Amino acid sequence: MPSPKLSRKTVLVSSVAGAFAVIGGGAVIAEAAARRGDEEEPAGDEAAAPTPDWVESQLAGMSLEDKVGQLFMVYVHGESADTGQSDAVASNMERLGAANGAAFIAAFKPGGIIYFDWSNGLSDPAQVAALSNGLQEASEIPLLIATDQEYGSVVRIGEPATQFPGAMPLGATRDTEAARRAAEAAGAELRAMGLNLNFAPDADVNVDPRNPVIGVRSFSSDPALVAEFTTAQAGGYQAGGVAVAAKHFPGHGDTGTDSHVGLPVITHSAEEWERIDAPPFTAAIAAGTDMVMSGHLQFPALDDSLKPATLSAPILTGLLRERLGFEGVVVTDSLEMEGVRAEFGDERVPVMALQAGVDLLLMPPDFQLAFEAVLAAVESGELTEERIDASVRRLLALKVARGIIAEPATDPAGTDVVGSDEHRQVAADIADRSITLLANDGTLPFAGGSVLVTGWGENTTARLTESLNAEGLQAEALVTGEEPSAEQVKAAVTAAAGRDLVIVTTFGAEAGGAQADLVAELLKTGVPVVHAAVGTPYDAAHVGAVNASLATYSYTAASLGALAKVVTGAVDPSGTLPVDVPGADGAVAFAFGHGLRYT
Repeated sequence: MPSPKLSRKTVLVSSVAGAFAVIGGGAVIAEAAARRGDEEEPAGDEAAAPTPDWVESQLAGMSLEDKVGQLFMVYVHGESADTGQSDAVASNMERLGAANGAAFIAAFKPGGIIYFDWSNGLSDPAQVAALSNGLQEASEIPLLIATDQEYGSVVRIGEPATQFPGAMPLGATRDTEAARRAAEAAGAELRAMGLNLNFAPDADVNVDPRNPVIGVRSFSSDPALVAEFTTAQAGGYQAGGVAVAAKHFPGHGDTGTDSHVGLPVITHSAEEWERIDAPPFTAAIAAGTDMVMSGHLQFPALDDSLKPATLSAPILTGLLRERLGFEGVVVTDSLEMEGVRAEFGDERVPVMALQAGVDLLLMPPDFQLAFEAVLAAVESGELTEERIDASVRRLLALKVARGIIAEPATDPAGTDVVGSDEHRQVAADIADRSITLLANDGTLPFAGGSVLVTGWGENTTARLTESLNAEGLQAEALVTGEEPSAEQVKAAVTAAAGRDLVIVTTFGAEAGGAQADLVAELLKTGVPVVHAAVGTPYDAAHVGAVNASLATYSYTAASLGALAKVVTGAVDPSGTLPVDVPGADGAVAFAFGHGLRYT
């Protein structure tokens, strides 16, 4: 008898060599529609809602291969489900063995698809909605369609979708109702484009100022504050129409290693985990989070085997399931990340993750290898079919609970909510209230005159300049970048001559680094210098004795517009630090809760 891998490839090659090679998958979409039946469904909720035993009846009718397919979420290339675009088809064939999303779904029946701007376009809400509907039409069981739309520093769908400030600016407002309102608006925009799952909010407590992967993605360094905002945002997204995933369990906030490129080690004791990392996840579970996403990190106090949390039964089953009582879906962080691949092969990771307690395997680097590895593990007895059933049952139940089974498609006419004036105003109001004035010798508010905007970020300096000019100033931009050269610093100093004010933006500035040197040279000109940290506020301790220092926590258009209004006094700064900002000597330079006002 041929191996499962060979027989599965035969199905796939047949699909591609037939209709998909010619028309890019349209035949499978039509076939899927035919399987559902051509009769018109009655209108109303009664007709759409699955019966209470739907999950069990669906599960009973699925083959093992169908069940294993449900355990995977992957990305596909193409701006449409049945794309025939040559580069997208080539990428899909190389990664998945199928020409497009529709072909892949027909062959493997995955549980979900994840979107990225680089794989799916995502610049036109109508295109995104059509893509979503096409993928759903190709699937016998409605799909989870997801993305990482945390806002702030992690955004997959840009303009014209509303760009809300991210987690840390929300923490600076101390307003959980604003956080809930923003998430509800964001959820409504995602659902209008056919997405039904957002891998947010970030429940990590950022206690390491040098954390290279979390930073402003965290609401705060205070566990209670993170817990409050995590639950507020989770409820808001759900009210807006999308499922949510609290991440990255058991906590990614105290590490100097990025799990995309290495395996972080969290050195907290079990007691520190209880006090620092656990509260946001405990609160999210109590509030009904749909998913919890695992982190690719070692946590020796929780599992002395040193397996990454994603592969750790003591962490995902013993701690998350049994101790915290989480009954929803456990999803991995991307399995393409080095943090989970550092010590185990790509064929072992998905099996080990399922053994640990995972339900949904996100983005394996070699899908067919992973799929066949899980099948082989069941056939060998390493995994039982009952174990597979448990995960599929949770995934199907989630799809029922969030209305995905009843209404998988979206109305393309509803995309006018994306980027609506009302939502943009919500974003602007939050940004206005998040700007934090850390230091000021009276230079701000600035009455008017000539301003040089320089420092990090070509788009950031350009947008800030535009916003300052809209507030009535005469501003010009000169970007110097992340590592200003001596020539760039000299050019900025020359450009500052004769100005009434210099605003210098930084992102990731360090004491003795090139960005700090830029600020030091500008201070020598005698022109008042205002520093704006547009990433984490930790930069403020490394730029010297500037005339004024502000934290925006974000370089979105809304946050830069708010910064301009604070500079001119059109808005009185009201944000307060959600973290301590340590100085070079280790002492606290600016304390949690610090924030100056004009009045």
